[in-house]
Amino acid sequence: MSEVVAQAASGVRKGVTAAVRVPASSANLGPGFDSLGLALRLYDVVWLTATDGGLEVAVEGEGAGAVPLTEDHLVVRAVRAAFDVAGVPQPGLRLVCRNDIPHGRGLGSSAAAVVAGVVAARACLADPACLGDDALLAIASDFEGHPDNAAAALLGGATVAWTDAGGAPRAARVDLHEGLDAVLCVPGTDLPTSHARTLLPPLVPHADAAFNASRAALLTLALSRRPDLLLPATEDRLHQSQRGPAMPGTEALLLAVRALGQAAVVSGAGPSVLVLGTGEGPARAVETVLSGGLSGGLSGGLPDGLSDGLSDGLSDGLSEGPAGGADGAWRVIRPGVDTVGAFVTTEGDSDHR
Repeated sequence: MSEVVAQAASGVRKGVTAAVRVPASSANLGPGFDSLGLALRLYDVVWLTATDGGLEVAVEGEGAGAVPLTEDHLVVRAVRAAFDVAGVPQPGLRLVCRNDIPHGRGLGSSAAAVVAGVVAARACLADPACLGDDALLAIASDFEGHPDNAAAALLGGATVAWTDAGGAPRAARVDLHEGLDAVLCVPGTDLPTSHARTLLPPLVPHADAAFNASRAALLTLALSRRPDLLLPATEDRLHQSQRGPAMPGTEALLLAVRALGQAAVVSGAGPSVLVLGTGEGPARAVETVLSGGLSGGLSGGLPDGLSDGLSDGLSDGLSEGPAGGADGAWRVIRPGVDTVGAFVTTEGDSDHR
């Protein structure tokens, strides 16, 4: 990242608190493997203060009691990396995190942490202009290994991310149809991305690659101008069915919602399900499937044969842990799409809009 290294002679502003709000994100969106992302109105907020020395970390909400409160904390690591790229001496840090993004559910929690760290670090610089969005995306992508979630969390909206010929990550926003809505189904079980990636084959058939390329291109049109095309545009052959055996409840829910004509996809590496559409269709389809599945038999006009084994699949997905405070229950959220991305407020300003 030598092209983004810059010196800030006056360093870090001590005693100034930067508050940063960062959205959750859903990557892939079906066919756009490691390239498409969508920011969602479900947020983590961090407060970062540069001090004269030492480290204080406090965490509320998701991850409290589980994540390290040391230099190994992901936000702290991202802050340190940003200061290194900016070429300023490392200060002491006081960090408070309030996390609402579920961990290990395919909702970009690690990308949100990294983006929060780099954006907060930039806000604490005496010369914030020395770290542009390209630099922040490069740092975040180094942590993540790919830029899809990081781009959506940083820029907001729907994003297309890629790596240029020089190896630098790039991203651009896609204009969204004003009526686009998103419904999330979050199960009680998690699925680490590192494990999910081991389930993918090293090679894919040429026909499957061509299929996904056509659907990813169609998806950019569907998101921006033709939401009526979301169902075919979210078809995938590269990763969702391959990961299905590791999350049977997710696969069962996805297939059932799609059978009702709604564009359901695995969110990121899973196991959450994201349903995209307009009007009440996505929410109504989710309610139909989950209410029927949880009562012992799916209803709502599913095609013949689809319900075979579907109730068992949903139950398998619910049996291992809590979600939303209820053992074995799916948590259904209708967050809507975030169009702002990572947002900074300054010292003393608690309006996180």
